[in-house]
Amino acid sequence: MNAPAECLVAASGVALSNYNHPSCLIYGIGNVGRQDDGLGWAFIDWLESKSLCPRAEITRHYQLHLEDADLISRKSRVLFVDATKDPAVEQFWLERVQPKMDFSFTSHAISIPSIMATCEQCFGRLPEVHLLTIRGYAWELEEGLTPTARQNLEAATEQIAAIPVSK
Repeated sequence: MNAPAECLVAASGVALSNYNHPSCLIYGIGNVGRQDDGLGWAFIDWLESKSLCPRAEITRHYQLHLEDADLISRKSRVLFVDATKDPAVEQFWLERVQPKMDFSFTSHAISIPSIMATCEQCFGRLPEVHLLTIRGYAWELEEGLTPTARQNLEAATEQIAAIPVSK
């Protein structure tokens, strides 16, 4: 198990039950046709299969869009879930994200901090945003997660599901 990630998840207080509200959004990013890039969608599939957070808005997209600034402007909490190639992430990583305008807003790969900064600038409000990244290993044009990525997904879901409701 990835002890640092476990500690971070527990310390973050990101309990899934705190997202079971219409003012919350859980957003899976990825592409199931590119192996482990589908981890964000696989997390959403897991949520739906377990009937977790049925009152939250749940969505899947291949990538972020500038229009997502409008989407998150109407939410109090947002949890983004995405795959990562970063070798520093052993299994998964959960972090609170802060707004930051960067040049990604001009490309097809806009960042979550840039979406947040756009939300704050255009709509005058900002939800609490967390990002759960899950380590992936293969990105070829093929459906299905690698066994190691599936293990990382299971570790992440086990940890995040175990967090008690924060007061």
